[in-house]
Amino acid sequence: MTINFSLATAQDLPRIVAIYNQIIPSRLATADLTPVSVASRKAWFAAFDPARRPLWVMQSAGRCIGWVGLEDFYGRPAYLHTAEVSIYIDQAFRHQHVGQQALDFVFTQLPRLGLNALVAFIFAHNQPSLALFGHNGFERWGLLPDVAELDGCRRSLAIMGRRFN
Repeated sequence: MTINFSLATAQDLPRIVAIYNQIIPSRLATADLTPVSVASRKAWFAAFDPARRPLWVMQSAGRCIGWVGLEDFYGRPAYLHTAEVSIYIDQAFRHQHVGQQALDFVFTQLPRLGLNALVAFIFAHNQPSLALFGHNGFERWGLLPDVAELDGCRRSLAIMGRRFN
């Protein structure tokens, strides 16, 4: 499957939100418990900066099938060269190596963005995401045990990281 990456625009926000909302019921990849609205995500969307912390949409055959974004890590100046990476894929396109293509693309962008480290916050029970990031050289840099409660079940958050030199 050929995937094209382009910077997200405001017109993409409804689709970005729809893809995000698809994963919420699984309790696998987000700590949101109910669907989010487009209006509630406008400030989040506006915080992305194409020159520093971009948000890209992934398209195949003219359809948005996912998105990948880089956000500031911890919001303090000393972390300027580290970003948090997030990938969300339409449920119809999961398990088709789209996540791998997203990471491959992001890796090519790191020099331009001045980044030398990426972190990903992944629920410790999300084996597909842990496997994807592990396969790409990310290591567990930390574990926050039982910090989330999803439907009465406590869940831990793994902090995965990789340095790029």
